[in-house]
Amino acid sequence: MSKEVHGDSTQEVQNGKLQDSYYSFVTGEKYQKEDGSQKVDGSMYRSLIGSLLYLTATRPDIMFATCLLSRFMQSPSQVHYAAAKRILRYLRGTKDFGIWYKSTNDAKLVGYTDSDWAGSVDDMKSTSGYTFSLGSGIFSWASKKQATVAQSSAEAEYIAAAATSNQAIWLRRILEDIGEKQEEPTTIYCDNKSAIAITKNPVQHSRTKHIDIKYHSLREATTRGEIELKYCSTEEQLADIFTKALPRNKFEELRMKIGVYHKHIKGSIRRLMCLL
Repeated sequence: MSKEVHGDSTQEVQNGKLQDSYYSFVTGEKYQKEDGSQKVDGSMYRSLIGSLLYLTATRPDIMFATCLLSRFMQSPSQVHYAAAKRILRYLRGTKDFGIWYKSTNDAKLVGYTDSDWAGSVDDMKSTSGYTFSLGSGIFSWASKKQATVAQSSAEAEYIAAAATSNQAIWLRRILEDIGEKQEEPTTIYCDNKSAIAITKNPVQHSRTKHIDIKYHSLREATTRGEIELKYCSTEEQLADIFTKALPRNKFEELRMKIGVYHKHIKGSIRRLMCLL
């Protein structure tokens, strides 16, 4: 399926049977494996989700919704299929949207990490999300359900930060290979002060002794001077769009902040920048 023409992913879209939508997900909707609705053709659903996953390479604004629905590919229901079609309608309604980058000499790697807490109805696991920018716009992002059940929001955020740290280290090595070595620690913004405190406290106590050892690589990366975890408010947290369904106004705000907007808006911003 073409990344440019979102409309030809299914016959329904080709025939114009789906109305355009300007919002990809319904806030407060809880999806689970057994929702009581009729089951649908699994191969059809998997094909649709596969196409949507392909599109997440250039449309990070559908990353969370698509990854959430991909959890139900084994036995999809009518509810899951309807939600996937809503993403299709959203893509058609925003087919002129894309990631835009501005020219800049700033090549500083900056990351954002976030997590919901116990968002999965089926197993109470949390969802991690992160994104990275390099001067302008984001170029790396992810939304993934955590492997273990977090016992607190701080623990969920800490696990998410560990995954973000691993990605940051990998990106730093790639940048060094292409001549853009990061001389300073990569800043990763987190909106949970307790998670940041766990990173800075090497002492194993009741709150952290049960956390899997692999996640403590975050502390090592901080000690080596590769990573610096900093606090940001929830309002400034760009990775929030990768962890949960947001109200439409918040979703659209973060969508623009991560650099995804209409090509005509891009032209208006460019003209405004020329006046500054």
